[in-house]
Amino acid sequence: MKLLITQTGLPRVSWGSVITGVILSLIVYLVLTVLGTAIGMSALAPLSRYNPLEGYGFSSGAYLIVMTAIAVFAGSYFAGRCAPVLGWLHGLLAWAVMILLVIYGATSLFGTAVSAAGNVASTGATVGATMDRSGTGNTMAGALTQRVQGAIASATAEASSPQAQADARQTADAAARNVARASWFSFAALIVGAIIAIVSGHAGFRHQPPFEEAAGVSTADVPPRRDPTRATLSGRAVR
Repeated sequence: MKLLITQTGLPRVSWGSVITGVILSLIVYLVLTVLGTAIGMSALAPLSRYNPLEGYGFSSGAYLIVMTAIAVFAGSYFAGRCAPVLGWLHGLLAWAVMILLVIYGATSLFGTAVSAAGNVASTGATVGATMDRSGTGNTMAGALTQRVQGAIASATAEASSPQAQADARQTADAAARNVARASWFSFAALIVGAIIAIVSGHAGFRHQPPFEEAAGVSTADVPPRRDPTRATLSGRAVR
């Protein structure tokens, strides 16, 4: 058995190790995302297949699971390898920070898309108002307004029928089932990801170099005597 000896005590959490694992996880995730996109677009072949999207959703989901597992394992492993103590905790923290960053990026992307759609709608309304003021598009605007009003009246009449109400209930039931399935899938994926992070962080911690000392001076394999009266001396067994 060999010991890691310091004169100032070991920190319980090293955020440098956590950030290292997070950066590595994101890089691996990015590389695998680009690779998966290249493979998926190459295999799509819309000209040679009648339904090129058949089975594409399942393949994409499976690849997403494998890609996330690899990224989590790589980041958590090196977070645990760089950790001074508690490698499993550093792996778990690296996984948690990565998940938060991915969620933040996804919500930011969604917000950007919604904002762009709002800008397009606002631009269209401005163009329509300008045409109305200039008088060049009154005829077309009137015809378009009549068509829209007729479509709304027809849709209102169809929505009030019993068949439309039954279809709406079936659609709502299918949507609820899909949301529940996605929620359970996300919950299971988070649990599995946490387990992978803990295991890989612990594995990385166990594969650290056999012996290091804060002062950078090597010592013999025989562990030194520890004085219980010195509170500043800390030791950790390294297997």
